[in-house]
Amino acid sequence: MDAETLKTFISEFLAALGASFESVTVTTGHRTVVAVKTAESERLIGPRGEHLRALTLLARRMVEAKYGEASSSFLVDVNGYQEAQLDTVRQQARMLAQRARLFKHEVEMPPMSSYERLVVHELFADDPEIKTESAGDGKFRHIVLKYSSAAQ
Repeated sequence: MDAETLKTFISEFLAALGASFESVTVTTGHRTVVAVKTAESERLIGPRGEHLRALTLLARRMVEAKYGEASSSFLVDVNGYQEAQLDTVRQQARMLAQRARLFKHEVEMPPMSSYERLVVHELFADDPEIKTESAGDGKFRHIVLKYSSAAQ
């Protein structure tokens, strides 16, 4: 699915939900991000981003049904909220990784979404001292940062 088709789909999807928005832009690259600019951010984001996660999941499922599974790999971001959340997760992961290195012990992160876990796994993919592992079930699934002494 090309960026223009995705932009049109998300615009129509938001309009069908009755949400007003100023613009929808699609950036592709490492990840496809659909950035929505709106004055109704509280309504679309919801408490702690719950509405935004639901909106993204629903949009992905609809795109998957209409265009096929390969087309459904994108993230909806409202007024930069998702990117700010991911920056916070990255900072927290780096700080906890330093703690794991210092104490040479594993450290657990708080529960997070599958996308946030993916971002943390990618963050430490090339780190020889820190290995990441997902643990827990359902909404309690989280990352465990494990110190690896194999690098020494």
